[in-house]
Amino acid sequence: MDGRGGSFVAVRRITQDHSHTAEIVAGSGAWIGKGFSCVCVQGSDSDPRLSFDLTPSQSSACESDIKTQRKKVIGTMLGVRYWDGLEECLQKLQRRIEVNYDNADPDHREALKELWNASFPEEELSDLVSDQWKEMGWQGKDPATDFRGGGFISLENLLFFAKMFPKSYQDLLQKQEGNRAMWEYPFAVAGVNITFMLIQMLDLEAVKPRTMTGVVFLKLLEENDDAFDILYCITFKLMDQQWLAMNASYMDFNTVMKSTQYELEKQLLLLEDITRIEDMPYFSLLQ
Repeated sequence: MDGRGGSFVAVRRITQDHSHTAEIVAGSGAWIGKGFSCVCVQGSDSDPRLSFDLTPSQSSACESDIKTQRKKVIGTMLGVRYWDGLEECLQKLQRRIEVNYDNADPDHREALKELWNASFPEEELSDLVSDQWKEMGWQGKDPATDFRGGGFISLENLLFFAKMFPKSYQDLLQKQEGNRAMWEYPFAVAGVNITFMLIQMLDLEAVKPRTMTGVVFLKLLEENDDAFDILYCITFKLMDQQWLAMNASYMDFNTVMKSTQYELEKQLLLLEDITRIEDMPYFSLLQ
């Protein structure tokens, strides 16, 4: 996919008589998590910053506001009197992040079955290892091999999305909105990478968050235990929105993820009065 010779997974949409089928083209497991050359981990200062709705002067004003917010929020929220309550919230989420998907765990296998039933309620799954999973955008017959980049929490995120916002979930799964590319991103694999990107962006594996977005997010997590799962749903919808706005194809996935991350960071940092994840303007994307 880039100069490093990374491989890819893509879904080619074929339209016939107003119906859609999908052809999966898969390389190695390079799409997933730390081995995915296109996944957007925490960017450096030299990374390009993409925005679709701000003029240069507005962008400059936003950057100034972000710096002001950084000093204000870090100084307040990481004070001793705030940290005790936030630490417990963070550690609870970190325990979820540390859980690897285990095919031998009956609860994990059951969650995988639930995901299929929520995704394709009218189609019975023949077996947990089946070519049917490719319909959802997994790389092969066994989704368990794709969870190594995001862990069990990436399955929990997808299942939460399917249950809590079924209309938005199905729109993304079936690629029902907008003018779609001939070669589309694979839904399930993209979902795993979104989990991984959020963990990195929010600095959730650190003892204390070292990024502004991580600090602000903890405030939302303190108000709602499901804040990470809801932010995942918001991010997935936002990513698809960016994908459509950029007329992207599979080779553009890295750029789309970077743009998505920037839009999330911008919204989290500029809206100082947000205390609930549901108050984020991007929450309105969900149905």
